[in-house]
Amino acid sequence: MSGIYIHIPFCRKKCSYCDFHFSTSLKHKTELLAALQKEIVLKQKLFKKESVNTIYFGGGTPSILNELELNQLVEIIHNNYNVDENMEFTIECNPDDITSKKLNEYKKSGVNRLSIGIQSFFDDDLQFFNRAHNANEAAQSILKTQDAGIENITIDLIYNSPLLTLKKWEQNLDKFISLNVPHLSAYTLTVEPKTALHHLVKTKQTSLPTDEQAIEQFKLLMEKTKQAGLIHYEVSNFGKEGYFSQHNSNYWKGQNYLGIGPSAHSFMNNNSSQKRSWNVANNTKYIKAINQNTPYFEEELIDETTAFNEYILTRLRTIWGLDLEYIKNTFNPVLLNHFEKELEAYKNSKLITISKNTVTLTTKGIFVVDKITADLFYV
Repeated sequence: MSGIYIHIPFCRKKCSYCDFHFSTSLKHKTELLAALQKEIVLKQKLFKKESVNTIYFGGGTPSILNELELNQLVEIIHNNYNVDENMEFTIECNPDDITSKKLNEYKKSGVNRLSIGIQSFFDDDLQFFNRAHNANEAAQSILKTQDAGIENITIDLIYNSPLLTLKKWEQNLDKFISLNVPHLSAYTLTVEPKTALHHLVKTKQTSLPTDEQAIEQFKLLMEKTKQAGLIHYEVSNFGKEGYFSQHNSNYWKGQNYLGIGPSAHSFMNNNSSQKRSWNVANNTKYIKAINQNTPYFEEELIDETTAFNEYILTRLRTIWGLDLEYIKNTFNPVLLNHFEKELEAYKNSKLITISKNTVTLTTKGIFVVDKITADLFYV
């Protein structure tokens, strides 16, 4: 199973915390979309034996595309790849872009899952984040999507932000639960370089909550989602049975994926070797390179140590955990001996559970996943 990710590098506004690659100018939109179509065709040779079970339009803001633009990209994917009939097709949307008309267009295009960038149900938070929507639009976008018959919905919420009290965070979670959304991605606010938030923190115009406050918010997140019947299947992701993100799960399980568009990443695992590539993170350079048939990406072969560390990094964060048999049969004795030695130190720590040859985190362990991961890494 494998996935295709399409990066749409356009946004109407720049959020205060965002360091993803995008442009607020639509000047080169037509040329960029034509380049995406060419790359989709160019990369088909990499996926000749692959069955595509997920398509994901991310960004940026994919909901900025009109019906014709989206359908042209979708048609080219179907014409060049072996797409599963029951594939998961996700598109990221801003709440202010969601209308009944657009939702009907999505359904006709085969979209069956929406990822809505809510971030908060409070206007003051949204204004601080420089989001384009308000709190009312946030809730209404979910209701409109449900009314259109799209049940597979995920929303993003941000915690550990300057204006967020524990009470407000609880109200955010209660609102999410009351709307009966089957999936939640909840992210702690991080300060990335060259963002507006970074400037505000650096100049002491604002500050993030303390580590203790962030932990309390995360504890509440786990409690509330568990009470609502959601499964905590990855550190930042919670879903009802049958509503886990198949696309992101493919990433975490080490499945092959193609990234189309500026800044997009691809990963290919051919058993004997692993290769990663990443496209240039510049719209103009990307368009020019695609049109002139010159290199538009860099790539690297992943050595065994890196492959081992990345397996630890991605799998330990999930309910699927670390497969001890896989580690034993895949990696060399030096890596295996290191892993077994470091794992032994955690066996009685109540931070991990070992069952049926699988290592998973306990609830207590989730809070120190970064430390456990670092200890298991081979450096």
